[in-house]
Parts: sequence; structure tokens; C-alpha cells
Amino acid sequence: MKLILAVIQDQDSNRLSNALVDHNFRATKLASTGGFLKSGNTTFIIGTEDIRVEKALEIIRDNCKSRDQLVAPVSPMGGNADSYVPYPVEVQVGGATVFVLPVDLFHQF
Repeated sequence: MKLILAVIQDQDSNRLSNALVDHNFRATKLASTGGFLKSGNTTFIIGTEDIRVEKALEIIRDNCKSRDQLVAPVSPMGGNADSYVPYPVEVQVGGATVFVLPVDLFHQF
């Protein structure tokens, strides 16, 4: 058995949730916040049999797309202002960060 932790952008959350249900995956959704852009994320916790891991990863890949977004930089406080860029910067956000972990023991009560 495997535990899949998938951190995705909030915009993809409902689409991924529906796709997982359509393919009979049980998942727990947690609200989370990214450290870099400090924007909302959703973390999915999915437990599945080893043989279904690739299918789960395919569903995540198909439903979580990266996109470009303009981000206003944070001004430096007490730091060196030489590298500060005072205008919005386009960065790539979205997609998914996925961890697949082995599960030694599983109970469902």
C-alpha cells in the first residue's frame, strides 16, 4: 500500500477531487499555504494499493496544470535593496508536487 501526498494549486482542487471520485479513489483534502508565493494550496492525502499508484499519478497529472502568473515582489525589510525588483514578475505556478510513501500498516475503523 502507498500514501500519496499531492500539493496542488487551489484552482485545480475541485477538478482533481471530482476526477479522483470518478475513478474510485478516496482522498482527504487539506487547506495549505505555499511558502514561496504565500498563496492557497490544497493538499490531497490518498491511500491506495500499489498497483493503482500510476493511475492516481496520471489523474493528478491530467488535472493539475501549471500556468503563468504575475506576482508583485515583496520589498526588502532591512536587507540589501540592490537586488529588489519594484515591478511585477511573471512566474510559473500550479502543477503538482507529489510524494509517494510506503505504508507499513493501515487501519480503517
